[in-house]
Amino acid sequence: MQEFLQQLVNGLTMGSVYALVALGYTMVYGILKLINFAHGELFMLGGFFGLTWLTASAFSGLLKSPLLGLLVLFLLVMAMVAVIGVLLDRVAYKPLRRSPRLTAVVSALGASIFLQNAVMLVFGSGYLVFPDVARDIYWMVGGVKITLMRVIIFLVAVCFMVGLYLLVQKTQLGAAMRAASLDHDTSRLMGIDVDKIIMLVFVIGPALGAAAGLMVGLYYRQINFAMGWTYGIRAFTAAIMGGIGNIPGAMIGGLLLGIIETLGAGYISATWKDAISFAILIFILIWRPTGLLGERVADKV
Repeated sequence: MQEFLQQLVNGLTMGSVYALVALGYTMVYGILKLINFAHGELFMLGGFFGLTWLTASAFSGLLKSPLLGLLVLFLLVMAMVAVIGVLLDRVAYKPLRRSPRLTAVVSALGASIFLQNAVMLVFGSGYLVFPDVARDIYWMVGGVKITLMRVIIFLVAVCFMVGLYLLVQKTQLGAAMRAASLDHDTSRLMGIDVDKIIMLVFVIGPALGAAAGLMVGLYYRQINFAMGWTYGIRAFTAAIMGGIGNIPGAMIGGLLLGIIETLGAGYISATWKDAISFAILIFILIWRPTGLLGERVADKV
């Protein structure tokens, strides 16, 4: 039982990361009906920008106050990647708004390759190591080891997910986002600035992905230029599992995928965890093609 609970804690930690990245995929798809394949690289940039700030001499004074230092670090990294997300939309996606969807998908793949290789040229192809910001602080609860970093990752992810859900469901801005996800032209007739809504999506999604990338760096203490593809494909799987375009679905899909992976690695084999995850994804798509909570779509052909 203790081993099961330990794997469950590990799964919730990784599932929180997958959920944050999956939210970026599902938000862009919900508004533009586009799979932003470059989103994994935005997640990766969060880790590299975080490492850059942590090793900068100007930031070292804030590390004396760990909570303040982490808060400032998260805000800086999220803001930087949000700016890149907006630039990505302006350069790679906005000129193709009226083009066939396949054109935008190819552009997204090109942006992904460009960002990945740009980071490789700047930072190198090897692994970079994070400083040990959060010391090895942990608590034993019923025989289960719970580290401080796992608690931070889970709480930060939950706060972001709940905040995004409340923004979308309970505010006037969220109502505008939901309207834009259904029909752009009708939304414009109702006075909604769809372009600003799209820009907001490319601010929120990359910012959440950047937070997830920073958390992975702080948790595993090493990052690599190819990590965006590895985590991006898992987050994309989580978004499909929960229901692409469905924000609660992305949250549930991410948490569920993290738990499935860790349980599979713990009880079967670590080398089989990807196969187990994708096998369950295939089963869900066969049993319920729109995902667990259903895909939010407006156009039926």
